Amino acid sequence: MDPIEEFRALFTQAQAVDRARLPDPTAMSLATVSPEGAPSVRVVLLKGFDERGFVFFTNLESRKGRELIANPRASLCFYWPALETQIRIEGTAEPVSEAEADAYFSSRARESQIGAWASLQSETLSSMDELRERVAEVEARFANQPVPRPPHWSGRRVKPSSIEFWRAGVHRLHERRRFERDGDRWTMRRLYP
Repeated sequence: MDPIEEFRALFTQAQAVDRARLPDPTAMSLATVSPEGAPSVRVVLLKGFDERGFVFFTNLESRKGRELIANPRASLCFYWPALETQIRIEGTAEPVSEAEADAYFSSRARESQIGAWASLQSETLSSMDELRERVAEVEARFANQPVPRPPHWSGRRVKPSSIEFWRAGVHRLHERRRFERDGDRWTMRRLYP
């Protein structure tokens, strides 16, 4: 009856699948909503999870960053066709700690750290040359020194209020189990496919 532990077991299975059949089990769809109520979905990468929630990192000034600041409700979806499994997570995206953001940023490749400073994520880009020039400027700025985490770059932890496990079934008689948080515990109910 612990959906986090069930997710952990499935995630371990997904990580063991041949990359030709499941290229990146950390890939998850993230849905947010604009202030006008328009939904927006994109794929981000899971960078950690535990009983507190599911973590990803982003530019806070990007579209998803701005939308999550305005409305922290979010939805995640993992689809692992090799396991015939889909997992939907709904909850509230909360900031990770500064220490967590710093630790993850420092583990990234230097080129990715440079990119976090150079990219004005979600803004209009006139040409790839403009981006290359911004990268060169950041490389020069931090030459021969560690690249610090930009103040506009951090992580979000989606604290789940519900987690639904979908398993493919014969003749489309799929198994669906929805866990909902009830205080400090979870309740589970089965759903028709």
